[in-house]
Amino acid sequence: MTDAQPPWTIAAVNALDRDGFVARLGFLFEGSPWIAAETWPARPFADRASLHAALVQTMRTAPRERQLALIRAHPDLVGRAALAGTLTRESTGEQQAAGLDPGALTKAEIAAFAGANERYQERFGFPFVICARENKRESILAGFATRLEHERDEEIATALDEIAKIAWYRLADVVMDISDGDGRMR
Repeated sequence: MTDAQPPWTIAAVNALDRDGFVARLGFLFEGSPWIAAETWPARPFADRASLHAALVQTMRTAPRERQLALIRAHPDLVGRAALAGTLTRESTGEQQAAGLDPGALTKAEIAAFAGANERYQERFGFPFVICARENKRESILAGFATRLEHERDEEIATALDEIAKIAWYRLADVVMDISDGDGRMR
């Protein structure tokens, strides 16, 4: 994220030059600031939802190789980066909120995630991506089992859907929306 204090208004986001836009929003899609850079020309955005829709459209229309690079930019859940404490601030908070703080897990739980990550990576060639803010430890482990049954193209689509959800929550953390005239933040 940037040093500026969120939340930002949609008007402030619309007023940013390309470099400022990428600096503020490039983190929304893990390790892939190109999505913000390629979405910038679509300004102005009416609201947070239209900004998110434009960002997701950039992701979905990208060539398959870029989509795979985006998926691969995500860390394994309770993986090496989490165990080493080198996740991004956003990923750390998201994994901890889902009950995936390595310091709070047993060795058996860490081993279960390591095995699931390995099986998934071996089958698909990219890490398992799930919106941790919408899940907890048990549902995430169940998700591994279910999604290991998918065909690769179906799993790529599922991973991109989950990435869109992750980006929505991250965007909601930093860009405010004003509801229809009542002046309250939503």
